[in-house]
Amino acid sequence: MPAVADHIREVENVAMGGVSKRDPWVVQSWLRCVNEHRLDPTRSCEAFILPENELRSHRQQSEELIAIARSGLEALYGQMAGQNYVLLLGDRAGVAVEFLGDPHFDNRLRKAGLYLGAEWSEPRAGTCAIGACIATGEALTIHQTDHFDITHTPLSCTAAPIYDTRGDFAAVLDISLLSSPIAKVSQNLALHMVAATVRRIELANLMAQTRHEWVLRFSRSPDFLDVDPEAAISLDGSGRVLGMTHRGAQLLARAAGVSWRRPELLIGQPLGRFFELGVDDLGELTRQRPAHDRMVVARDGNRLFAHAIEPQLRRTRRAPVPAPVPATTGALAALGAGDPQIAALQVRAAKLARTVLPILIQGETGTGKEFLARALHEASGRAGPFVAVNCAAIPEALIEAELFGHAPGAFTGAAPGGRKGLVEAAAGGTLFLDEIGDMPLALQARLLRVLAEGEVTPVGALRPRRVDLRVVSATHRDLPAQVRAGALREDLYYRLSAATLALPPLRAREDFDWLADRLLGGRARLTPAARAALRARAWPGNLRELGNALAVAAALCDGGVIDRADLPPEPGGAPALDGEAEALRAVLVRCRGNISEAARQLRVDRTTVHRRMRRLGVNAH
Repeated sequence: MPAVADHIREVENVAMGGVSKRDPWVVQSWLRCVNEHRLDPTRSCEAFILPENELRSHRQQSEELIAIARSGLEALYGQMAGQNYVLLLGDRAGVAVEFLGDPHFDNRLRKAGLYLGAEWSEPRAGTCAIGACIATGEALTIHQTDHFDITHTPLSCTAAPIYDTRGDFAAVLDISLLSSPIAKVSQNLALHMVAATVRRIELANLMAQTRHEWVLRFSRSPDFLDVDPEAAISLDGSGRVLGMTHRGAQLLARAAGVSWRRPELLIGQPLGRFFELGVDDLGELTRQRPAHDRMVVARDGNRLFAHAIEPQLRRTRRAPVPAPVPATTGALAALGAGDPQIAALQVRAAKLARTVLPILIQGETGTGKEFLARALHEASGRAGPFVAVNCAAIPEALIEAELFGHAPGAFTGAAPGGRKGLVEAAAGGTLFLDEIGDMPLALQARLLRVLAEGEVTPVGALRPRRVDLRVVSATHRDLPAQVRAGALREDLYYRLSAATLALPPLRAREDFDWLADRLLGGRARLTPAARAALRARAWPGNLRELGNALAVAAALCDGGVIDRADLPPEPGGAPALDGEAEALRAVLVRCRGNISEAARQLRVDRTTVHRRMRRLGVNAH
């Protein structure tokens, strides 16, 4: 294969100090691959997809950034629709923690490494856009034979770095093609759009983290200042720099004559070091004045237009008071009391509730998954409804129309005016997909498109409809095992499980007494013997089984007191009943059949003794 041999010779020539017409960052990456990473250009670096447990760890560490970046990714994907681009969000290690691509090309994308969980670090994959971006901190394109490894030379990849508000490298946004025109200039528009998307993601991140601080946004044009600023910084009450977007860091560094790669020289510095401006001047830069009148001058002479955004709540100089844990109020508080696992889950759930992250709730049957989903909806602040869908209960022939609705006359027997599906019914609120592991495989691609693009197309309709909803799903199944078995799409699994909440089984909880009393709701009280008997059970049905057992016992007991004899038998518990009968028979023998004396010894009334005797088939003599 002449092309392969030519590529290897070119890499070897560069490694030996030869001249190349490649972009400087390509040459530098090739040299790192050979000298630092010890990669061999004659050996293929096949795409590497992380095992699911490692990918989950990477995604959990990046879940806040994924939530903030998702709307920007989806907007960019929509702009590039029909051009076969794939979007990857890579973390600091070069692992793709978010993915948007056409599901029809799943196999090809996975083989090429343009897939969720792919690792694109330089030591692993050689020269590539994500790896080179991590190494240089710059936006760049690695086009076809720019790649170090011959395996990746059909690809064209463009990436831009995402920095956090402290100026540290946080992630990479990559947009790639399986095949593209030969000319590298064909990707200039992709480079521009990726950089613009990253700028907006960083701005959204800064605004989300600094609601109670001054924010100063900049643009070279007054016409775009208020709608699409180029850079931004945040300031504390004394006018010192708290945070910045990447372009904000470059602007400050240029004004102060330092390197943007040393953010510690920028954070904490007074505004006056960078601009002919003080904190008292910020009020003159709000929207109360026309944008054309809001010009500022940097210390290096650079002139820009600025927009100052006032803090939503001004900070005080009093010592901060620790905020109460948000999980102590509302439905989230009703999840439990005194159990460490539940307490940790409450805190995590309260933090996740107001995000737009899709949440997967895992737990055995009867552990309260729908209750938790409703609690998340209540705490989310979303105005729309909570719509629950049991994916296992709807017949497979009907589930598509139930979820997505149908257009007028879509099929025989359809409502003449069409019908809105459950997905649309949840607009503005929360869609709860219970038993998601039982969704038919054929519908999973359609659900994936709804989640990725925020659009739903009813059965028989020609045009999609926009829908804004938050998805919470639940399962008692081992979803990774279903992915391995081919019963669940891997990309759907990761799309649904941006964050996970695991409910412990009843047998593992330390707040059993609190749960029992709460489920009884004051209808009756438990004797110590009854409590001990309940605690000793295995509870395979968890809270649902406990609730049913207590409801039966409350109906059977006398005087509002539940004793051990009032409890329904444990499934498969005939030996326990025999033992109870023998114990009652022994008491009656001691009392020579005197029911009143047996009642005194058992500390119950006569009617309870008679009822036990009937239930257990015990005679007085």
